[in-house]
Amino acid sequence: MFLALREIRYNKARYTLIGAIIFLIAYVVFILSGLSVGLASQFKQAVLDWKAEKVVLSTSSNNIISASQITTDDLSNIHVENGSELSLFSTSMRKSKSERDNIAIIALPDKSKIMPEVLEGKKFTDNHLEMIISKKLANQGYKIGQEVSVGNNNIKIKIVGISKSSSYSASPVIYTSFSALNQIKFGEKSTSTSSVNAVVVKSGKVKIDSSISNQYKVLSISDLINDIPGYSAQNMTLSAMIYFLFLIVLLIIGVFMYVITLQKVPIFGIMKAQGISNRIIMNSLLGQSFIISLVGVFVAFIASYGTSFILPDAMPFEISLTNWLLYALILIIVSIIGSLFSIITIRKIDPTKAIGG
Repeated sequence: MFLALREIRYNKARYTLIGAIIFLIAYVVFILSGLSVGLASQFKQAVLDWKAEKVVLSTSSNNIISASQITTDDLSNIHVENGSELSLFSTSMRKSKSERDNIAIIALPDKSKIMPEVLEGKKFTDNHLEMIISKKLANQGYKIGQEVSVGNNNIKIKIVGISKSSSYSASPVIYTSFSALNQIKFGEKSTSTSSVNAVVVKSGKVKIDSSISNQYKVLSISDLINDIPGYSAQNMTLSAMIYFLFLIVLLIIGVFMYVITLQKVPIFGIMKAQGISNRIIMNSLLGQSFIISLVGVFVAFIASYGTSFILPDAMPFEISLTNWLLYALILIIVSIIGSLFSIITIRKIDPTKAIGG
């Protein structure tokens, strides 16, 4: 390590350049990680808030809640120990005469076991045009007591409560009753019966009567989340970008250390002639890679954390310390692996030839 530190101090400009490159790559990795976690959270947070184990959907739904339909008659033949039926509908609500906000409406019975905790105000009641909005919507100017036009039929729904920030498929969630949702979907004079998309099971067994067992299936929450439209594709895309950055670090460090090794062949030859072993020289090279990558990644970590405070609220950025520490470790390991390519060259150096003998 002493030789590594001495070499870095002697060639400050050269190692500062490679350190800056590692810093930039690590910074992009941490930012992409934050965006990946933030976007993923916007897709699935509402589902996680249910704290459920399973969900019952129609077999034709392709594992998508909004595509599932459970009739009133069939609902009585689905038995759960601890759960609740729900409906999901995506629409928008009017913020001003010329502006609307996209929302995901979740309809529940007012005594539902997956009802969100109300931070301000109260819960809605059945057969009333009331709703609980996400904190995210409250931050955009919506207030308790305000009546908001929701859906294409512009049904006036009164805000009675505010719950924690939560989203489904990147849209903030509101909770309301089945009767209110029917009016939102079909108009004030609608005579349609309440439609149910799914039965959420918090815990316990699920029994589906044999007469309808081929029409419905039980799905785990993790499988439900993975099949949310766009969720898996988005995660795979951002993850692939991060993995490619790891590969770039490997190549940059490998090429950089290999070039340095070639330039220093005569010096290494003299060191070998003086009795310095390959092991000491190689440890020095690995030490240089470790120090440069450690400093670059650490500075990028601090810079990324600082950046999180100045990003706009509209940007879905969420820090996962576990992911960041894992990626930091991978970047350092990859940097060290990159320098291993030069070890073969060091081992092959003939002291006699290297010093012109």
